[in-house]
Amino acid sequence: MVSFIHSIESLSIWVGRAFGWCILILTFGVSYEVFVRYVLNAPTVWSFDMMIQMYGALFLMAGPYTLAQDAHVRGDVIYRLLSVKTQARIDFILYVLFFFPGMLALFWYGAEIAKDSWRYAEVSWNSPARIQIYFFKTLIPLAGFLMIVQGLAEILRCWKAMREGVWLERLEDVRETEDILLATDAAKDKT
Repeated sequence: MVSFIHSIESLSIWVGRAFGWCILILTFGVSYEVFVRYVLNAPTVWSFDMMIQMYGALFLMAGPYTLAQDAHVRGDVIYRLLSVKTQARIDFILYVLFFFPGMLALFWYGAEIAKDSWRYAEVSWNSPARIQIYFFKTLIPLAGFLMIVQGLAEILRCWKAMREGVWLERLEDVRETEDILLATDAAKDKT
């Protein structure tokens, strides 16, 4: 079961890293547009649309990665005081009642939206550039599917924690700077 959970997490981490490059594309796009708009006085018609598409792709595809890293916002004022088994039970119930129905809806209706968009070869009507957007709409059901898959890993993680009373360690990717500083301070305090 652990290898299955970690293989799903590896997939989510890989997808998150791959789509993380959208940040670089987005940064270059914004920088280019600012330069040509304010320095050369020659704004583009496509740059704003490209920025919206990159941000949307990044937002959608970062969801499974964020879930795999347990980095979604959580109101844990009381939750963190509970035992691991109780936390796992709460998470399990919330995944079944809220997460999976929401992600199934995202996948199902996103697939319908993407299918229609491909059929019509949809373009952006809000843009003078009329960029094609059907391939970006395909990311909606893809993100829903990847969230469901990562949700299965989270359910198994909860099941394991309910039985053993300890959370399974997550695959480590990147860490927040404050976490690194806290770990460094804790290591200094021990010496």
